[in-house]
Amino acid sequence: MTTVRLPLFPLNSVLFPGLVLPLNVFEERYRAMMRELLKTGEDEPRRFAVVAIRDGREVAPTAPGLPDQTALPERGPTAGFGADPVQAFHRVGCIADAATIREREDGSFEVLATGTARVRLLSVDASGPYLVAELEELPEDAGDGAGALAEGVLRAFRNYQKRLAGARERSLTSGADLPDEPSVVSYLVAAAAVLDIPAKQRLLQAPDTATRLAEELKLLRAETAVIRHLPSLPAVDLTRAPTSPN
Repeated sequence: MTTVRLPLFPLNSVLFPGLVLPLNVFEERYRAMMRELLKTGEDEPRRFAVVAIRDGREVAPTAPGLPDQTALPERGPTAGFGADPVQAFHRVGCIADAATIREREDGSFEVLATGTARVRLLSVDASGPYLVAELEELPEDAGDGAGALAEGVLRAFRNYQKRLAGARERSLTSGADLPDEPSVVSYLVAAAAVLDIPAKQRLLQAPDTATRLAEELKLLRAETAVIRHLPSLPAVDLTRAPTSPN
């Protein structure tokens, strides 16, 4: 078992390998993380791990609030995640490689990272200024019939996009922009489809590419059927991950 220790960045979203992650970093615990990553040479990867939050808050409370107006704001690396933070997170996440870390005048950071590989969360160390995780790297096995499943998923995804664009009266990614490598297809579709965090998390932690693609095929067909009966959809950009407010 290959393990690695990396800074941990919990989010209210799921990061997939190959997908871009923009971050707006303003909390002190994550500022400290970025300052440490900047010490890494530019010719070396500036890596941290991203996990989706199962039970907790992405941004810690910073002022007293209801029901106790006198409560002190939560501080420290575990703020918002409880006494045992590992229980607050989904156990499969993704390593992110920060291609750009730019510090602003106010001390916050603008970060642009890319997901690289899946990892399993083993433990969390909260003794420093930010969380550090012990992680097990997960292989990406193709599974049986991944190639044929990828073709089916691409067809279903194109139909899904057409229905989605029709409901929103706009066009989305064209079929020409889509890849054909099964694992890349599986992650792109998982990121682009309009699904909740539990559904995206199940896709991330699928045991192999074929299993992920088979699940996506079912989800796309179900979602397309739902969209067919909707007059319109909310005006949100459904194919781009939102910038995290951290």
